[in-house]
Amino acid sequence: MAFQDFDLISERRRNEKKQKIRKRIMIGVVSSIVLVGMIGAVLFVVVKNDDTGRGNTSGKSTNKARTSHSPPHAQGDSPKEQVAHTEKIVKMVCSSADFKDKCEEPLSKAMDNDSKLSEPKDLLKAYVKLAEEEVSKAFNKTLSVKFDSEQEKGAFEDCKKLFEDAKDDIATTISELSKTELKNITDKSPDLNSWLSAVISFQQTCIDGFPEGNIKTELGNLMNDSKQFISNSLAIVSQLASSLSTLETAAASSHGRSLLSQFSNSPAASLDQTDGFPSWIHNDDRRILKAVDNKPPPNVTVAKDGSANFKTISEALNAVPAKFDGRYVIYVKEGIYDEPVKITKKMQNITMYGDGSQKTIVTGNKNFRDGVRTFLTASFVVEGDGFIGMAMGFRNTAGPDGHQAVAARVQADRAVFANCRFEGYQDTLYTQAHRQFYRSCIVTGTIDFIFGDAAVVLQNCILIIRKPNDNQQNMVTAQGREDKQQATGIVLQKCTIKADDALIPVKDKIRSYLGRPWKQYSRTIVMESEIGDVIHPDGWTAWAGDFALKTLYYAEYGNTGAGASTSNRVKWPGYQVINKEQATQFTPGTFLRGTWLQSTGVPSTQGLYN
Repeated sequence: MAFQDFDLISERRRNEKKQKIRKRIMIGVVSSIVLVGMIGAVLFVVVKNDDTGRGNTSGKSTNKARTSHSPPHAQGDSPKEQVAHTEKIVKMVCSSADFKDKCEEPLSKAMDNDSKLSEPKDLLKAYVKLAEEEVSKAFNKTLSVKFDSEQEKGAFEDCKKLFEDAKDDIATTISELSKTELKNITDKSPDLNSWLSAVISFQQTCIDGFPEGNIKTELGNLMNDSKQFISNSLAIVSQLASSLSTLETAAASSHGRSLLSQFSNSPAASLDQTDGFPSWIHNDDRRILKAVDNKPPPNVTVAKDGSANFKTISEALNAVPAKFDGRYVIYVKEGIYDEPVKITKKMQNITMYGDGSQKTIVTGNKNFRDGVRTFLTASFVVEGDGFIGMAMGFRNTAGPDGHQAVAARVQADRAVFANCRFEGYQDTLYTQAHRQFYRSCIVTGTIDFIFGDAAVVLQNCILIIRKPNDNQQNMVTAQGREDKQQATGIVLQKCTIKADDALIPVKDKIRSYLGRPWKQYSRTIVMESEIGDVIHPDGWTAWAGDFALKTLYYAEYGNTGAGASTSNRVKWPGYQVINKEQATQFTPGTFLRGTWLQSTGVPSTQGLYN
């Protein structure tokens, strides 16, 4: 013990202390068990009390409390009472769902067919399985659609892959729900939200790949039900996590401490500000990312001149072992690599670094003008989870005439980029889905040059607005949240937004904005950033007419610079200037928290800077 060098402790006092520790541990264990039982029973006890007279006002107990393993109705209940009881449980579970008809009826049938559905977690899992069936149905229906043009046929090939990605994320959700204890659902909810949000993103990306017309409309209608089922799943996750958090808070208040603090990793406990790193970053990743100049030893090296293991990045990636314990590190020496690079879903936990963002560069020029779908124009694609990229540049050289021309498309969950550079014009950085973090990066572009439907934070980055064609305007962001239940959005924190040298002479003639709403529930937050005078006083611009102006969420907080004044900003219902408490919800420690952060990380400020 730490104090033995400073004081002599008697054997009696040592024994007393041991007994106290044992007692505390036992109390904690018992309290946790009791709390889990409370959580499992709370829905059914409340419902039963409501069934038997809207609560017991006589002060006498009318029912025995059920444990979380009890059936959802008492053995003595009549069939009519059982039906009424089930209906109330379902209504409570589905109370936050936006599409209640697609929540209550299917879940009621599931409970009727399976008497073992007794815990809230089981109900959630059962509903996600129903959502999985709907996604499969939607894809099967698309097989009957006749595609005539080559563009439509190509877009459908993209859809096949996107549906596979969607099904993978749903399967992962179900698998994790099976393994996760009820008391840990709150901690697991960021993961669940990310996977389920991505499912909606993938389906919408499939639809977006088709040209405007009857086929696109038909596909949208075919996928409508499945998207609504996923939306409801997200609502149930949020409600369950909120209920668990409320119960734990109440229990903590009554006992003077958190009953679950010894047995789970709460979001609040996951932050460690001692060295600027959150506690979920592994020591190896801390060493890798603490300084960009401190590069980890590579497993393989790429050099264009043939002096290393491989001459191309693609060759190095193709040689990645199918099974590898830990991070697989690829060092790419200085050079311009004109090759399409793709980190596939099978290539997980890859670290790739170069000699600098203007020395090691991946480039390409695929673009929409030449008939390539936006989804396929990226010079650099990341789909493998846990990717870390450092000190590299990614370019698309199609220019402003190429229209949509992506430099990097990032679909991976838990993706991190540090000291990288993304260069393009329209649609430079496609933050497609899942959770992403960019630190000290440079992004250049014109129209919607940071876009997508990921949960993404760009921190301490420089965003350079370039000169577009004379008939165009600039938008820094175009966020694509399709459903309000999705846990997605673009956050720009402590960034610098400025004009490129070529734009400065004409910046008063060519308007530039912070963003525009790509989808109905577009969400973008700009905070603690320096906004140059290149940004129009309106700040934001519409996509088309009044589309999404009431449903979007655009916010600003604590910005500085000549373009930061909010006095003449748009007056849309969805735009607001937020306070410190609201802004905190979009910091990395809150917006991107989750168990994924235990396997990767980045040097960052987890909260607000000021």
